[in-house]
Amino acid sequence: MSIQIVLPEKLFKKLREAGLDYEAYIFDIILKELKLDPMDELEVHLELAERFLEEGRQLIDKDPVQASEKLYKVAEETIKALAIHFKLTEILAKVNERGGWVASELDDVARIAGKKLGEWFYDAWDHAWALHAWGFHEAKLNIEGIKARYPYVERMVMEIKRATKGN
Repeated sequence: MSIQIVLPEKLFKKLREAGLDYEAYIFDIILKELKLDPMDELEVHLELAERFLEEGRQLIDKDPVQASEKLYKVAEETIKALAIHFKLTEILAKVNERGGWVASELDDVARIAGKKLGEWFYDAWDHAWALHAWGFHEAKLNIEGIKARYPYVERMVMEIKRATKGN
């Protein structure tokens, strides 16, 4: 199920000025307030990753900048799910205390996941980061550059689903 929430323009501008991804910010607040069981939260992150993967795939030829950000968000959500799956309580405690993730924590989890799942995962994270930095913020990646990185991001989703199966 999906719903659409329209933010007042003032809130949207304030979130952007603060450099916050409004969608991730809202999800983080909801997850924090609901205090979900970790496995339910893991499922939420997986569902978001799958949704962002499909949205990103559909946008590659239409809007490469937005496709880049959607595909990066896939990586973020898989990393958040893996932090729960691998019970990285120290990192999760920092995130909860601050009220959101920062790049260094995402990178830490990706590195740890790379040691557990294979170095391909950390490489995939680097491809996703390139989408975020060069495809979204700098708008410098062309369609072919995004398409070349898509399989890495897609594999993150497929492998996390396999790794967390049975949880």
